[in-house]
Amino acid sequence: MVDLSTLRPFEGAKKKRKRVGRGPGSGHGKTACRGQKGQKSRSGASIPAGFQGGQMPLYRKLPKRGFKNPFRKYYGVLNVSVLNDLQHDGPIDIQLLKEKGLVSKRYSLVKILGDGEITRAVSVKVHAISNSARAKIEAAGGSVELLPPYPVKSTSTEETV
Repeated sequence: MVDLSTLRPFEGAKKKRKRVGRGPGSGHGKTACRGQKGQKSRSGASIPAGFQGGQMPLYRKLPKRGFKNPFRKYYGVLNVSVLNDLQHDGPIDIQLLKEKGLVSKRYSLVKILGDGEITRAVSVKVHAISNSARAKIEAAGGSVELLPPYPVKSTSTEETV
């Protein structure tokens, strides 16, 4: 009968670990499986990834391509058809779109594109909108308010004393 007390691993499934540097009788003595000489036989030797033995590495041979603009603005995009299906009365702003999961929370800027149709009047507050989307929203009786691309610092004229 098989129960937990009689279970054993299959023959050859469990191997002893290799104990190196424990004398000539062990079979792994003297050089401890490291070979005779060379960089990898020394203690503390670590060869970085991509190292090709002093040869010019491949990542330095290949030409650099392209340009990464550090000032690029990333927009979360949304189509007009999604606004039509959104069940919400009142203005549609970025906070609402993120709460409903229509725009990813990692985007701080939102743009509306003109794919689809809209049949109801909506008031939208976003950072950017395409011309076709603006025309469709305004034709349905809605309104569009553009927000500044980044939070505007308040410019108070009061002097602090």
